Amino acid sequence: MSPIVGSPVPRIDGRAKVTGAATYAADAEVHGTLHGFLVMSTVASGRITGIDTRDAERSAGVIGVFTHRNMPRLARPEYISFLKGYIPLQNPDIHHSGQPVAYVVAETLEQAQHAATLVDVSYEARRPRSAVADAMDEAYVPPPGLSGPNEFTRGDVAAGLAQADVRIDVTYTTPMHHHNPIEPSTTTAEWDGAERVTVYESAQGGHATRICVSQALGVPLGNVRVLSPFLGGGFGAKGPVWPHTLLTAAVARELRRPVKLVLSRAHTFTSNGHRGEAHQRLRIGAGRDGTLTAIDHVSTHQVTRTEQVVFSGSHSTRMLYACPNVHVAQRAVRLDLPSPSFMRPPESVGSFGLESALDELSYALDIDPVELRLRNHTAVNPEPTGAPFGSKHLIECYRRGAAKFRWSERDPRPRSMRDGDTLIGWGMATAAHTAGGRPGAGARVVISTEGRAVVQVGTHDIGTGTYTVMSQIAAQTLGLDLADVDFQLGDTDYPFAFMSVASATVPGVGAAVNRACTAARRAVVDIAVADPRSPLHGVPAERITVEDGILYETGRPRRREDIRTVLTRHAEPVEATTDPVPIPHGYSVGAEFAEVRVDPRVGRVRVTRMLGAYDAGRVLNRRTIRSQAIGGVVCAVGFALTEHTLVDPHQARIVNPNLSGYLLPVNADIPHVQTIFIDEPDPTSEALNARGFGETPGTGMTAAIGNAIYHATGRRIRDLPITPDKLI
Repeated sequence: MSPIVGSPVPRIDGRAKVTGAATYAADAEVHGTLHGFLVMSTVASGRITGIDTRDAERSAGVIGVFTHRNMPRLARPEYISFLKGYIPLQNPDIHHSGQPVAYVVAETLEQAQHAATLVDVSYEARRPRSAVADAMDEAYVPPPGLSGPNEFTRGDVAAGLAQADVRIDVTYTTPMHHHNPIEPSTTTAEWDGAERVTVYESAQGGHATRICVSQALGVPLGNVRVLSPFLGGGFGAKGPVWPHTLLTAAVARELRRPVKLVLSRAHTFTSNGHRGEAHQRLRIGAGRDGTLTAIDHVSTHQVTRTEQVVFSGSHSTRMLYACPNVHVAQRAVRLDLPSPSFMRPPESVGSFGLESALDELSYALDIDPVELRLRNHTAVNPEPTGAPFGSKHLIECYRRGAAKFRWSERDPRPRSMRDGDTLIGWGMATAAHTAGGRPGAGARVVISTEGRAVVQVGTHDIGTGTYTVMSQIAAQTLGLDLADVDFQLGDTDYPFAFMSVASATVPGVGAAVNRACTAARRAVVDIAVADPRSPLHGVPAERITVEDGILYETGRPRRREDIRTVLTRHAEPVEATTDPVPIPHGYSVGAEFAEVRVDPRVGRVRVTRMLGAYDAGRVLNRRTIRSQAIGGVVCAVGFALTEHTLVDPHQARIVNPNLSGYLLPVNADIPHVQTIFIDEPDPTSEALNARGFGETPGTGMTAAIGNAIYHATGRRIRDLPITPDKLI
């Protein structure tokens, strides 16, 4: 039997997606559905002093207009997936521009959109503050968040800097970014009476949505069902539970008819979170031989006046290199802007700062950037106990990546490599991302008397290949053909799974599927060896191998029986269910290399080569994991060169809430991406020795591109994005 796991199996859901058979949340056909549309605040701070809905209510097709005066009262959910400190439309207070101030419901979407323009709102506005630089003197270290404490110290940083032969002190700034998945967030809520609701949701966390709807509307958890079988991208935007979902469920219950809300593109810019603006200062000391003596990494991030959670990990600074003296602080400043949240990958901000600073250090020391990182490699996790990593093959990533990229041919002098008038630069950086440390998942497996398996988990496929990879894990573990496994997800009637975030799906859901399928396979084996009618009767269970749907005695393959025969004789299916188990921390790493070509006359940058060499534990599917690497480095190109959410400094209003003004990289901006995978199993992973990986490639390439631009031009741009005006 050729191994199913590790093979480049095509996406199981691919045909449904390209033929239009896949049903996304907004495709749900619910009889009698009304359409909702939001009216957003035009001020960033203040109170509503008057709101006139009479013209909107008289408009054709309008069923209702809800404001803070008549919206049903909702309780703020206490579950960790609800990030906001308040629910809109509960009082007249305004916390940011683009906050919902009215919810219009009509028979058609067009009628709701038109009526929304007829709602007249007056405000008592206060002057807002919208930039981190304007509030640096008020920065503070917020309480611990989802990723633990926001300040960490190891050793004595002051002493480490004092003993250094070379020191650098640099500052980097990164702007606000937005997720912009193809599919905007959407909710359809359908009530059965006043106590049971089905929510069709574009969610990265259906069970999280279920919990928050239950808490907000005061209905039993078992009376809430959330369906989300397909997702048109998320990047973290659909991981938290946002107020528009709760408002839609409340309005549908009030009107006693199903209501559908699809956020406009502009609405997603203020309703779905974003990557907050950040300011980073790094002080690094090293000996003449490149050995790090100290790292002081202080970052300051935008939060709001109603929440204070920072979503930008600095784990790389704490864990990646062998440095005895480290201080990391993640500070916050309160601004009058929408709520920030995690955006794929959250660690990219801190990683950009660290990996850019190390490149600057390499030039100060006159040590090759790859060599500098090799000299400071650590095989043990510096926190908390200094124990070895489960597996870490970063040195091999550096060496194989550098060889494939032909790094040794690089002239280290800035502006030394040219093609005619075009400047050529090569840069590199380390990619690293934690995975796990989150609640896990349960799984249910039923093997029918026909020898076919149905595997169910209430998780999601956000475009990463979950349908496919989990089917592979199930088939391999059960000993069935892939065609005999039906993996089902996107339904909260299935066992609990945490949100599909933080690269936690493979280690969490994969481990659950492995546990449940192992239990189901063991049950089938026990049935066979206990049945006097089976050729395997009396064989010790541990001597039974299961492959291709066949059970046989190890070493005596002619003594065999197929699963279908065993269960047909047994006359009933076999079922196994496992409960969630917390996911242990994992750490996927890599080395990323970039080549840029710069036209010095106009400052135009083209990324012409990208390569990543990665250690993600065991590779489950070479096709889908390569797709994840490509997606990650595409995000990095946008981060480095084009993406920037612009905010009016006077009104704290987003001025480019669209895909014409928010510049994402397109196909023409991306060269062929080369990938290398070490493919060494991680013995600490229950997910068949694979680690979470999806967000890892996005952590290093941003710095690699910036470092390549410095190598090409001799200009160090520390304020992203690196646009032509900054280069010329």
